[in-house]
Amino acid sequence: MLTDLPLRSARHWSEQGRSNMEAFYRLATDDYRHLALAKNWIQCLEDIQTGVGDRSIRLLDVACGSGKFPNALAAHGGLSSAQIRPINIALLDASAFSIAEAKASLPEQFRAAGEYEVLLQDFVPPSNRFDIVWATHALYAIPEEDLEEGLRRFQSAIAPGGLGIIAHSAATGHYIDFHRQFLRATGKDDQASFISAEMILRLLQGDGIAVSVQEIEYQSIATSSELDAVEGFQQRCLFDETMTLATMNQYPPLADYLNRCRNDDGWAFPQLVWVMTIAG
Repeated sequence: MLTDLPLRSARHWSEQGRSNMEAFYRLATDDYRHLALAKNWIQCLEDIQTGVGDRSIRLLDVACGSGKFPNALAAHGGLSSAQIRPINIALLDASAFSIAEAKASLPEQFRAAGEYEVLLQDFVPPSNRFDIVWATHALYAIPEEDLEEGLRRFQSAIAPGGLGIIAHSAATGHYIDFHRQFLRATGKDDQASFISAEMILRLLQGDGIAVSVQEIEYQSIATSSELDAVEGFQQRCLFDETMTLATMNQYPPLADYLNRCRNDDGWAFPQLVWVMTIAG
């Protein structure tokens, strides 16, 4: 059974939550640009293509959301110049809405090659495993008690010689820090907080998995005139569209945090993302 946080996440990833989702992405789409620029994806993909020979790379996009990362790779990662065949991408998400959104938005370098409407922790990988398995800003709402199993399913989906890549906010990054401050400020310390990159790394290493970590530090920027975008961004960070900026500012810890993120030009929310790479 889904608990409160996954339920609120599920409502967001739906047609009903589209307006809030689109408001969030007015700032958050930039997360994927930074990720596309942070790694030599051309070399990574060409190396995998060499390893698999004449067939296309098989890729699993875990908790695919709205498909922002494939588009960021095409726009900012130089994907069009990579010496690879079109990538066969399978889309995994508990939301049929998300799978449809991601499939409809795929750039030309990707071909839809499978759909899995399932939670990661319930996913049974096919015998024909994947050359790349990635989860980009995707695992925040997994219940902590299910995270270990979810990561084992993630790892088991990687083919020998393949790669697993998890891009996720560290505890001091905005996505984790702001949510935890919200729970404390509103007296909801007993509720589940978002999963952090540190929790993911600890479980992977506890299973004896070698993980390399790259840190990406940047800011999510909005101008002073983009109040609606800032409000939608923060509401999605809480999975709570009823929490307006005015309401947030009624809680001194949240008001202090938001004020620290303000400047003469607008807003700058600090992000610290870990890119964790696992060899298959």
